[in-house]
Amino acid sequence: MTAKPLLTALLPLVSDLSRDLPEQERYRRLLQALRTLLPCDATALLRLEGDALVPLAVDGLSTDTLGRRFKVSEHPRFEILLANPGPTRFDADTTLPDPYDGLVEGLHEDLHVHDCLGCPLFVDELPWGLLTLDALDPQRFDSLDLDALEAFASMAAATVTVAQRIDHLALRAENEHQRAEFYRQANGPLAREMIGQSPALKRLVAETQLVGSSDLTVLITGETGVGKELVAQAIHQASSRAGHPMISLNCAALPDTLVESELFGHVRGAFTGATSERRGKFELANGGTLFLDEVGELSLTVQAKLLRVLQSGQLQRLGSDREHRVDVRLIAATNRDLAEEVREGRYRADFYHRLSVYPLLVPPLRERGADVLLLSGFFLEQNRSRLGLNSLRLSSDAQQALLAYPWPGNVRELEHLIGRAALKALGQQGKRPPILTLSARDLGLRPREVPVAADESVDLPVATGDADLRQATDAFQRRLVEASLARHPGNWAAAARELGLDRANLNRLAKRLGLK
Repeated sequence: MTAKPLLTALLPLVSDLSRDLPEQERYRRLLQALRTLLPCDATALLRLEGDALVPLAVDGLSTDTLGRRFKVSEHPRFEILLANPGPTRFDADTTLPDPYDGLVEGLHEDLHVHDCLGCPLFVDELPWGLLTLDALDPQRFDSLDLDALEAFASMAAATVTVAQRIDHLALRAENEHQRAEFYRQANGPLAREMIGQSPALKRLVAETQLVGSSDLTVLITGETGVGKELVAQAIHQASSRAGHPMISLNCAALPDTLVESELFGHVRGAFTGATSERRGKFELANGGTLFLDEVGELSLTVQAKLLRVLQSGQLQRLGSDREHRVDVRLIAATNRDLAEEVREGRYRADFYHRLSVYPLLVPPLRERGADVLLLSGFFLEQNRSRLGLNSLRLSSDAQQALLAYPWPGNVRELEHLIGRAALKALGQQGKRPPILTLSARDLGLRPREVPVAADESVDLPVATGDADLRQATDAFQRRLVEASLARHPGNWAAAARELGLDRANLNRLAKRLGLK
């Protein structure tokens, strides 16, 4: 390759170094320039985070690739690329599995990536990540000048450096210590990562970072399964308390007496079974954060005791008159409408206002658009590793089914669906395939079927217009709920299970339909 094509590809990148571009756009332009210089079917820029490679930008690969986290030890090609200081090309007949098998965009059949090469990127002389190029033609890179790729990698490293420095300056402008700590933690364990690129998620992340830098009490609300605990973890990691523990308690999992013991601790003999003194969650979280999940399930008595601790910072263990002072930041979460609970007299107004100093609503998955594909990629990669597969991917009809489904169970439902579908699809194979593709049929997404007793029938009303359609839909839902409640007198939990709904969602539906 002559110097002119290389110069033509590099000049726009040099110009971009002095421009204020969003990080994602900067990386997209980088990969476009790479494909112009070195024609191929797919490229990717991956950052090394701990023991995993995280895709920051892809060109020619399926969208869900951005949600995957490639554990280096499970992908020998990535291990080899990171171990070599310069470009590496793999033989077309190599037996090493390719991490991108089945992920090349626009292909519907199981075609393997044939020609593959990559180059490590170094920032401040330390390994930062990888640039990879893949082609379906096994001879595509035969005449490739590896020196050109190495020169391009140097420019890519400069691009990454500029992007990182711009980001670093932005962090310092808001709050150097707390934001830098958050940045470090956000690039840590994968379990604390919020995956997605939708405007709804970006707004949530921005608010999380904003409130994280304060010490305000936060009330996280949202439907079941949206990831409220994940948001709480992100707030804690963005705070000055990140070096101290975050202690969690599910308030719905324990009866009132045990909730008090768990929160405040107890002394020996405080109640039957209290054979020793024990610190509660508040004391364990001293200096850090206490996360109360399902806080809407607390009784009025426990609410009153919690209010006192929040106001004074002092508590007493059960069975003791001794005061203990604690310094704890409280984050609470619920899928209930606490304002409505206050109006109905089931929740203390003073405790509610103490909790909701900064309310934060987590959007449901159905409002996050294509994030469902990125999250699917994350769960697909987890299950690929768990099942020992070379590649686990979605067919185009499966992707459409995921995008069209309303996700009443949100991210948790998606996680369980991917795991279940992968296991079932693998079980239907005669032998373990190198690439397992999940179809819409494997996912089994369809409208929920509500069981009706054999001797009952629910007539479908006929609608003649928009207003009539809404009324008819409400009437049909009302009949289904009433029929289920008739079979389970007074047992809302059993009715919710039969209807395939979360209990809190059934309560909201019943109120809207005038049944409560």
